[in-house]
Amino acid sequence: MAAAKKEKLPHVEIGILGGTGFYEIEGIESIEEVKFETPFGKTSDAFIIGSLEGRRVAFLSRHGRGHKILPSKINYRANIYGFKMLGVERIISVNSVGSLKEQIKPRDIVFSDQFFDRTHRENSFFGEGITAHVSLAYPICPDLSRALFNTGEELKLRVHQGGTYICIEGPAFSSRAESNIYRSWDCSVIGMTSATEAKLCREAELCYATMNLVCDYDAWHEVEEPVTVEMVLESMKQNIHSAKAIIKKAVASLPPQREGRCECDRALKNCIVTQPDSIPEESKEKLRYIIEKYIKGNEEA
Repeated sequence: MAAAKKEKLPHVEIGILGGTGFYEIEGIESIEEVKFETPFGKTSDAFIIGSLEGRRVAFLSRHGRGHKILPSKINYRANIYGFKMLGVERIISVNSVGSLKEQIKPRDIVFSDQFFDRTHRENSFFGEGITAHVSLAYPICPDLSRALFNTGEELKLRVHQGGTYICIEGPAFSSRAESNIYRSWDCSVIGMTSATEAKLCREAELCYATMNLVCDYDAWHEVEEPVTVEMVLESMKQNIHSAKAIIKKAVASLPPQREGRCECDRALKNCIVTQPDSIPEESKEKLRYIIEKYIKGNEEA
């Protein structure tokens, strides 16, 4: 299947990425399913597009409906680029995680602001004749993350702002030794997906915030049982209701345009090292949704 043309796709403001147990979101009106292939291949599933609290949103299940795709096998580049093709500027990512701190309890929600990436998967759009180096010093959009956290507080949920998400390859959970090492590194939560998405969103100049739904204490806790799939799914059932409530309320309150306080929409400025006349035409076309404004000379590359 050929990649969809820009002019044929609906325009969407906000993207929502659902993880384990989060395969749909109620309340979306005027729903249409949109499925297309990106220059990086197929997305995990069709985008569910519609109106949520008066805002145009696109929902995507990162593991596919029915949870068919392992964390290592997700086509992260296609998923994020697909959102970019739809015109999305902000992505809310919902993830199931384990806690690495005693004070972060199962069924809490953590809005992490840093990552430690231990994966070994494709995590850049660049290559094939074009080189770029973006900054990941602050990988989360502070405005979007703060809006979600504030909403959680307004709803009187157990929420935590900040902390480091350590991203492991999976699909196996950690050994007790690994879990304790991550604790010694002062990581707050552990998961398998979000760091990869954050890197790609930064290259795509998308605001990205992660809502981490705590299911367990990973494997380190001396009293609590080590994490199991059954434990994760049981906690997720209760967490999902809270996550959906935050999303619906926060989406309604977000300003229509990014206000410029964050630098997400300028993340690629001065980061493309390759001279425009040296970039292969195929790569220019493949990445046009990301690099077009820089290659055309409207901005400094």
